[in-house]
Amino acid sequence: MERRRFEILENAPLTGDVYRMRLAGDTEDVTAPGQFVDIRIEGCYLRRPISVCDAEKDRLTLIYKVVGRGTEKLAAMGPETALDMLAGLGNGFDLTRSGPRPLLVGGGIGAAPLYLLAKRLLAQGKDVRAVLGFGRKDEVFYEKQFCALGCAVTVTTVDGSYGTKGLVTDALPTDHSFYYACGPERMLRAVWERAAGPGELSFEARMGCGFGACMGCTVQTASGPKRICADGPVLRKEEVLWQTRG
Repeated sequence: MERRRFEILENAPLTGDVYRMRLAGDTEDVTAPGQFVDIRIEGCYLRRPISVCDAEKDRLTLIYKVVGRGTEKLAAMGPETALDMLAGLGNGFDLTRSGPRPLLVGGGIGAAPLYLLAKRLLAQGKDVRAVLGFGRKDEVFYEKQFCALGCAVTVTTVDGSYGTKGLVTDALPTDHSFYYACGPERMLRAVWERAAGPGELSFEARMGCGFGACMGCTVQTASGPKRICADGPVLRKEEVLWQTRG
């Protein structure tokens, strides 16, 4: 983890409340898909954690949803704005467990960190499939980008206005070798219950420090207490204890 300075190149909406921010800066601390950055926003006491969508040598892409005062301030920032970030936070996805046919399951903004994961898996020659779930057609984002990488993509919408009607669990293939899921906790639990075989789940949580010092996002797992910000956000399917998470 390092404190880094990034400069905004682009910050524009993908949907009504989902934005993509492209930045210039040193991304060497981002070592695995599924990690996040913690952004200092003027006027906000706590930094805001945002998942990494893509990272190249000197370019970083973040996709975030406007949900409160901090992300509203973020959405209002224009090009050439400098941001103070803690980069490369959290444990990312484990690519060594994927097998030949990995499945990526994303719900809403949870689709964002799966993009870099897809790039890395495809570079290894894996047959990658993605199921991306949204509420309705005007909430869908990054379908074309996943397809352009070479993924076989299925989109679901709850109201049936686009793609397959229903939830991501209504479109899960059965012949995957491993699955990676990111999204709301209710979705993660449903995938955990219905998807066959081993997998990894990326959790969202309210965070204080973002790097494990405050212990504010600690949860119980089969292997003991774990901090979502430092020991996660990615947890193995077999260690998740849903009854301890309410």
